This record gives sequence, structure tokens and C-alpha cells, in this order.
Amino acid sequence: MIGRLFKFHGGIKPAAHKDESAKAPIRRAPLPARLIVPLRQSTRATATCIVEIGQKVLKGQCIGEPEGFLGTAVHAPTSGTVVDIAPHTMAHASALQTRCVVIEPDGEERWIEHAPFDYHGASRDESLAWLRACGIVGMGGATFPSHVKLGKGAGIETLILNGGECEPWITCDDRLMRERAADILAGAVILRELIGAREMVVGIEDNKPEAIAAMQDAAAASGHGVRIVPIPSLYPAGGEKQLIRVLTGIEIPYGKLGGDYGVQCFNVGTAHAVYRAIAHGEPLLSRIVTLTGNVEDAGNWEVLIGTPIEELLQLARPKPDTDRSIMGGPMMGFALPRLDVPIVKGSNCIISASPTLFPPPPPEQPCIRCTECAKACPAELQPFELYWFGRSKNFGKAQEYNLFDCIECGCCAYVCPSHIPLVDYFRFSKSEIWARERDKSAADQARERFEFRNFRQEREKAEKAAKLAAKAAETRAKLAEGGEAPAPKTAAEPGEDPKKALIAAALARAQAQKAEVKPQNTDNLSADKLAEIADIEARRLAAAVTAPAADATPGADTPAATVAVDAESRN
Repeated sequence: MIGRLFKFHGGIKPAAHKDESAKAPIRRAPLPARLIVPLRQSTRATATCIVEIGQKVLKGQCIGEPEGFLGTAVHAPTSGTVVDIAPHTMAHASALQTRCVVIEPDGEERWIEHAPFDYHGASRDESLAWLRACGIVGMGGATFPSHVKLGKGAGIETLILNGGECEPWITCDDRLMRERAADILAGAVILRELIGAREMVVGIEDNKPEAIAAMQDAAAASGHGVRIVPIPSLYPAGGEKQLIRVLTGIEIPYGKLGGDYGVQCFNVGTAHAVYRAIAHGEPLLSRIVTLTGNVEDAGNWEVLIGTPIEELLQLARPKPDTDRSIMGGPMMGFALPRLDVPIVKGSNCIISASPTLFPPPPPEQPCIRCTECAKACPAELQPFELYWFGRSKNFGKAQEYNLFDCIECGCCAYVCPSHIPLVDYFRFSKSEIWARERDKSAADQARERFEFRNFRQEREKAEKAAKLAAKAAETRAKLAEGGEAPAPKTAAEPGEDPKKALIAAALARAQAQKAEVKPQNTDNLSADKLAEIADIEARRLAAAVTAPAADATPGADTPAATVAVDAESRN
């Protein structure tokens, strides 16, 4: 049972900037001219396109079937016509492309037939399959498939609902809890039943009093014993491992998950999406997105998946001095490479930035080893050491100092007096290690292929030699059985070259064929000629008999026995 609150190491308190966008209710974004729906909604998995160009689709219709264990389905956010299926730039710092389905809305918003899903009457596997078919993923930004995170239905004691939303500027979860608290808790109850948790608690940062009050009222009305726990506002308290530590005191090490310790965490947006999928049969087609920063009308909008960001930003009216747009928060977000990229399931915030709002960082200075970064690190690392190892490309040492424990929260860079972009160095180190591991894996696979090729060639060579030896032995056996010529061997002796055995067999066949040949045009020879021939054959036989033993080798062309047979046949 969760009682007192705990603390995690480090953390910072940057300016929140929540009021700019949290004051207005959620508004529904209008239909864009085109929806660009990526078949890859996360880095973990993609979907197989099942529609064609020119095809009419309905709202909620599946357009991409999930691939692999981590895959989830992708759906048409509205009714319309598929006008293109082609690569398009992703909402990612890499500016890489992914395959997208481009839909031109017809404005009719015609739904597929959908109805509530009776998860009480269905098996647990059927319920998980339904969530997968509805495309339900984590809405906190990681987009991890919810059907996978629900595990085996046992071993989880505590279900935590994450309403922390600790990063500055982002308020989409805040507004969602204020306006749809009952639906969130209904989805949380479904998650608890599917995962088999004994208790459920909702953690919300104490700088969201309206959301806390709304969730407390909904919890009291639901009668499911849900506890609403305000937690101190300290970035990154909304991180999954940090929230688990604050509420339970359990520290989750790198490489482990909360489920390994009997705790599982879901975002409040995920719980809301689960409720819509079960209670209404609706797949995940939209999400709440915060538009804030250097804009005239900051707020939160319910946006269809696939909406181009350049059209969405016009709703908030960016100011003329806006120089870039940041997806996510200022701590862990990234500058968008282009504005025609679409909203995906993990898009929670778009910040319009300006030089005044986000001044350019001062020049990087040498590290003075003040250890301020280590004091602020919530993962209890030594960022200044990781920085030196990354800069010197000593990646092995960086791994010894637990580089991959870094959650890239940006606390270290925020407090660094030398203005070193520490997270960039850590990301570089991680990417280099991953690249080298991929290269090593590729080299290992190439070596294994080469070794197997050599093994296959040697095997085929041995098999071919064995077949030739067997064929030679069979031939000798046939000759021996027919009495046409003596068979010197029935099989190759151990250690003997199969090729020599084959040659000996061939010579034996040739000698047998020669013995069968009868001289032509000898029927009417005179007595003198017959006597001359007999004399010649006698001399030949005598020469063969008196020849040195060394000349009568197994490979000789006219061994004595063959000469004798030949002489007899001619006489």
C-alpha cells in the first residue's frame, strides 16, 4: 500500500510556463486539406499498408495492419480518398522518411460500423488483441504498445497512472484530466482488470490543482478505490522510473522494467484512449496537442493523426519573429526539420520558438569539473565523466560508467556553468556504440557465411569423391561377377585416393573390351601368315613374362595376365 512519498536524486525546477496554454478548454482542430498518416507511428514497429491509391476509406477504417509483436494497427482518421502512398518526412530530428498514406478528406466524417467491446465476456487475449487492433499505444511520448505493456495478467501489484506532466510548457494531460477525468478513470479501471493489479494510484504534480480536484471528484464518484496523490513539482518527476520511485520507493535499474518489480505505469492519455476503444469501439484517431510558445493564442487542440503541423500552427497564430518549432518540451524535445511533417500518436506539444523566448546558447566552455551535473542527474550518474569519455571516443569506458542509464532528460546541460550540451555528447556516444555493434554483428554474420561456404564446399567435394569411389567399386564388382577380367579390388583401400581407384577400374574395363575384340580379315590367311602371327604373339608373350617386376605396376597398360589372355584369344 502506497503511503508516504519518497525522493529521487537530483532534478531541477525550470520555469513551468504552464498558464499560457492551460487556461483555455480543449478545442477541436478543423479538418486539414490532406492527412498524411505514417504507417510507422514509432521507432519500434511499422504497419503493412492494406489500401490502394484511389480507394475510398471511412473514418476508423484500418489502413495498416500491424507487423511483428510490437506492431499496432493504423487507421484512417476521417473519411475520404487515398490520393497517395509514398515516403514522407517523419516528425523526427533525423528528417528521415517513412511510408505514409495520404488521405484527402471528403468532409462527411462517415464512420465505420463500431460498437462497444465486451471485455468482461471476452478472454484476456481477445481483449489485448482488440486494443492492438485499435492501435492503442502509450500517449506520453514513447508510443510503446499497450497490449504488450499489459503483460501476462499476473505479477503486478500496483498500477500507477502518470499525470505528472513535469516538462515545461506542456499542458495537454492537464487539460485532459480537468475535462475528461471520469473517462480517464474508467479506462484506468479497465487497465487494472486486464493487468491484474491489486491497487491503483494516480500521481499528479502539485502545480495542477484543478486537475487534482477533478480527478479526486471522479475517483470518489467511481467507487473503485483509486487514490489521487499530489507529488512535488520537480523535473523529471513525470518520468516513469522517477514517478515509481516517488510513489513506491522502488528504484528500477537500467535494463529492468517496472513490471519486474510488481509496478506498471500508464499515461492518463493512454487510459483515455483505452476507454474510448472499449466503451465505444473507437480506434486511436486523434490526440490532444499543446500549441504554445511564441504565439498569440496558446492552448490545447484535439488533432487528428496525420494533420500537417504547418496547418495546425495557424490555429495558434505564431508571431512574426518565430524562427523554429520544437516538438515536445524544451528539455527533451527537438527542432522540427520541416513543418509539413504530420502529427503522430506521440506528438504532445508544438512550441513556437523565437530568439527572445529561447535565446541562442552561449558558447561552449571547457569543463571545470564542478560536478553540478552529477548533483542534478536523476539517474545518479557522473555526466562530467561521460562527457570526457564521449569526447575522446572512449566508448568502452563510457559504458563502464553506465552511459545507457542516461534518460536524456537534460538536467545536466541545464545546470552546466560551462554551457556544454552534455546530452548531445551522450546521444553521440550511444549512437556510435549502436553503430559499432551493428557493424560487429554484420561482420560476424559475414564470417559465419564465409565459414559455412567453405564447409559446404568441402562437404560437397567429399560427397562427390565418395560417389565416384562407390561407382568405381560397383563397376569392378560387375566385371568380377561376369568373369570378363579379374577385379583387382572390390573397393578402395583405406587411405587410398578414390581417383586412383577410379582409374584402375577404367583400365580394367578397357582391358576387358580389348580381350573381346577379335582380329578382322583373318579367315582366309595362308598357313605361312598364321605361323608368322603365332610367332609374333609367342615373342610378345615371352617378353611380357620376362619383363622386370617393376614394370608390372597397377597402372601399366599391358600387364602379364592381360597379355596372356590376349594371346590365347588370338590363337
